[in-house]
Amino acid sequence: MIAFRCQLRLAALLLALTPLTASGADAAVYFDETQATTLFAFDDLSIPLTQNLRVAMRAPQRHPANPVVPRGPADAPDSWAVQFYGSIIRDQGKFRLWYVAAGADRGDRSQPRSAPWRVAYAESADGVNWVKPKLGLVDYRGSRDNNLLLVEPAPLGILNLKVLHEPDEPDPARRYKMTTHVWFSKGGQGARFGTLVPFVSADGLRWKSVRPFQPVAAEITRDDLFLPWIHFEPAGGLYKWDGIYYASGQNANVASRPYHGRIVRAYASGDFTTWTHASTVGFIRPVQHTLLGPGRSRDGVQTHEGVSVWHRGNVLLGIYGRWSGAPEWAGVTIDLGFVLSNDGLSFREPAHEWTMLARGPDGAWDQGGLLQGQGFENIGELTHLYYGAWDARRSDASPPRGGVGIATLPRDRFGDLVVEASGLGAGDYQLPAADAVCEFITAPVPIARGQPARFHLNADGVGPRATLKVELLGADLQPLPGFSGTAAAVMRRSGFQVPLEWSGRTAITGLPDRVRLRVAYEGARRQDLRVSALYVQPGARR
Repeated sequence: MIAFRCQLRLAALLLALTPLTASGADAAVYFDETQATTLFAFDDLSIPLTQNLRVAMRAPQRHPANPVVPRGPADAPDSWAVQFYGSIIRDQGKFRLWYVAAGADRGDRSQPRSAPWRVAYAESADGVNWVKPKLGLVDYRGSRDNNLLLVEPAPLGILNLKVLHEPDEPDPARRYKMTTHVWFSKGGQGARFGTLVPFVSADGLRWKSVRPFQPVAAEITRDDLFLPWIHFEPAGGLYKWDGIYYASGQNANVASRPYHGRIVRAYASGDFTTWTHASTVGFIRPVQHTLLGPGRSRDGVQTHEGVSVWHRGNVLLGIYGRWSGAPEWAGVTIDLGFVLSNDGLSFREPAHEWTMLARGPDGAWDQGGLLQGQGFENIGELTHLYYGAWDARRSDASPPRGGVGIATLPRDRFGDLVVEASGLGAGDYQLPAADAVCEFITAPVPIARGQPARFHLNADGVGPRATLKVELLGADLQPLPGFSGTAAAVMRRSGFQVPLEWSGRTAITGLPDRVRLRVAYEGARRQDLRVSALYVQPGARR
């Protein structure tokens, strides 16, 4: 196995190596937040009621070891491109990465133009240091000493992929699922359309299409399509919501309402084999309501390649490409934006037209444009967001491209609810402390019947002069006796998962089926408080 990118700054390494992290002399062990009901501070459906508070989003920071997965050497199948149109999943005690690779044979005009695009694989013990194992599954230029995955039928060029792991799937051969973007001939002069092909696997290494077909020139034929005969670039995201699989991607075809350019569209399936021909438009940017007219497919503000999703049980977090267009490729750039969904269909931005991660400067490995892979992991005190690179400005020259990078945030701190000072007044108009209420009230949270509920806050800035008072209310907003007023819980220290106690108890029983939480910012230094998320365990899951 070939190790690479092992030189890290010591501080970054200590943060990323293990889920056990140190704060002074104390070690913290965190529960898996994906197994809880999470109410994020920026989610205005989960937290619909606020007073004198505002959302402040946080921008992630690039990891000093980027790119943590670079292109391979000249004889490797990923020497030309490590394209993170892919996925990262924590599985089998390690981190597993699926990505799209292209090698030196991309310039071989004697083979079909789609053939050089292949599925490759890497692994990591810590999410930062990656190896590309020699799997021995696929021949590449006379050797099987490579990290290519067996994908049947073959050869089939794959431009984008997303992987979903379902360990509870009754059929072991279908416990790993993968959606891919492949091509089919449009007919005439080499024109082609993008489309979806779904695959399944028992181990994530050997894949078979859910329905047999025979590729022609490394592409699917029109007779074997899973979706309508239109251009759709799928596999921007793959997720399951309320029992239905969704493949998110980009499309610029006519929708029920007219939009300009690339928009987020999703197709659905109940069994991962048969997919709807009807689709939903999941997200558009406001300026896309203004049509620029024919012949301007690259121009203007658009979305790029669907939404890559982090499934958080009751809410989906997502990253999409913020396309800044131009008449020619030389002017096209792509940043990354942030969205969320509470219904699995419609996504929205918590901050209007906010760039979560901007493209790198000229000369950087990620200059010009970024790609959203489906890679999100909480590791110790950090949230890792994995992303790729594509400088669209250089598309005509077609230089080598790609790699996988990491951007980090403090654990689950994508955005905070903070005190809005202007709401408290100033000078002669400053409100008395008793009248200057700073609080939020959540939507009703389902409580698992017969199981104790545990509540945790992710907040910073807490101290002797800044505390958070937490009360439990019924769905009807009425305070619950024993959990409100003088019996309320009080958070007196900062942390990512601080348990809340009512009368010395953290495991709360006897609650109604649905409860709300009211969180009040108190103390002379309450403007220092930053609430990022609230967790309820066990929580209802979709």
